[in-house]
Amino acid sequence: MKSKTERIQRAAVPRASLAIDNLRAIVILLVLAFHSVLAYLNFLPPQPFAFDQPPFLWRAFPIVDSQRWMGFDLFCAWLDVFLMSFFFLVSGLFVWPSLNRKGAWTFLSDRLLRIGVPFLLVAFLLMPVAHYPTYLQTATDPSIAAYWQHWLALPFWPCGPMWFLWLLLLWDIAAAGLYPLLARHRETVLRLSTYARQNPARFLAGFVLVSAIAYVPLALIFGPSAWFHRGPFSFQLSRPLHYVLYFFAGAAIGACGIERGLLGANGSLARHWAGWLAAAFASFVLWLLVMSQIVADPGAAPILWQITAALSFVLACFASCFLTLGASVRFAQFRTRLCDSLKDNAYGMYLIHYLFIVWLQFAMLATGLPAILKAIIVFAGTLALSWGATAGLRQVSAVSQIIGEGRRAAVASSPARRSREMPSLSD
Repeated sequence: MKSKTERIQRAAVPRASLAIDNLRAIVILLVLAFHSVLAYLNFLPPQPFAFDQPPFLWRAFPIVDSQRWMGFDLFCAWLDVFLMSFFFLVSGLFVWPSLNRKGAWTFLSDRLLRIGVPFLLVAFLLMPVAHYPTYLQTATDPSIAAYWQHWLALPFWPCGPMWFLWLLLLWDIAAAGLYPLLARHRETVLRLSTYARQNPARFLAGFVLVSAIAYVPLALIFGPSAWFHRGPFSFQLSRPLHYVLYFFAGAAIGACGIERGLLGANGSLARHWAGWLAAAFASFVLWLLVMSQIVADPGAAPILWQITAALSFVLACFASCFLTLGASVRFAQFRTRLCDSLKDNAYGMYLIHYLFIVWLQFAMLATGLPAILKAIIVFAGTLALSWGATAGLRQVSAVSQIIGEGRRAAVASSPARRSREMPSLSD
């Protein structure tokens, strides 16, 4: 049995895995904040977008309020630059350990249950309810029957923020398909992960170069903002290769373990978080300056401006992603009951939060409160309602198997496994 001193010393050792696990609490707050303020962006038109007329911009801005604040535009622009890429990067961190532990078929069946089933249920059942207030803003006939007719007449099935889930599932399917081949070359995969730890500057330079190759051509072909929609499936046309690169880069980084890899608690990423902060700020400002020159019609801008805009996006996304990782590993190594509850409920909150966001923003339309106060009320209300609803849903055994943390806890309860496995966002 370990002595009390040994236990204290072990507890005092910084653990990157704990910080990465805490990211679930951090990112759900960012997601809720992002969607809470969309109704109050300064650049929105004075009137809400028509429900049944192209280009159907209400998909991104379901409620348009008359109260605005420019600060929200900057906040949302920053999150739009990096947040979804960051989701794919972090999701990829745990793919290789999870595949090693479960095997390809079990991993894939778990992904279908944990990602595929919620995507279908939320997209087909919850999204029509969530978007009813969107329709009411411009409706001449506010009845539910009329709304349903308009909904079915749309050339797609709006899925809201759930588009992320089907792309993540697609990348997981690809990882499971590649695993039998890569497992035969396990040492090569681990060497790549070790190389990232031992040569972070070279690895990251190569990563940002490949991300530019993945993003810039598609951004020039389709523009930075165009979307593909077919049924409930959506994605931004300029970013699929960019997203898949971030996902598999995360898989490469996490292959040798969070504690021993690039994200180690005492590694260069955590030590140089201030430098990443400066790089993230500078690259984001550069992207803003470039976009301000072509935002009216990016496709009509001179090709040199378009290339510069695409490259500045790549740099801003890269710097903000690794700033968030480095700062989290440096400062998020803590345990509190509140944080544990938030991160345990984070996935369920992601699935249902949009319902509360849209309805609360709609309820705020009738008030004369300033934009900042409205956004605070929407954010706080959504946080409380989605957190409470998820905690309640997780009491149902069948639901808990999908959005709960029971399986993770069961794995972690084994002392042998606890010593060699880190918490997984993918389990």
